[in-house]
Amino acid sequence: MQLTAPATRPTNARDADGMAVAAFILGLVGLLVLNLFLGPIAIALAATALWRGTARKGRAYLGLGLGIADLLVLLAFMQADSTMSWSF
Repeated sequence: MQLTAPATRPTNARDADGMAVAAFILGLVGLLVLNLFLGPIAIALAATALWRGTARKGRAYLGLGLGIADLLVLLAFMQADSTMSWSF
């Protein structure tokens, strides 16, 4: 007796799609706050999603780019005011 419906796609593909979306969102939020933490997490999630073969490659690449941009923004502000963080 089966209690759940069979998956239409493998769960790994769904997980990879979720990672791609999470990488995009974290990279986007990381441009504003906590870029030291959210940038590397976005990069790791995007790379993992691409490695697992996500169907949302565009979001994964955007998450990867935004994660890198987070770190570049942090680096630029660190150079500007010689601190490990930045504020408005």
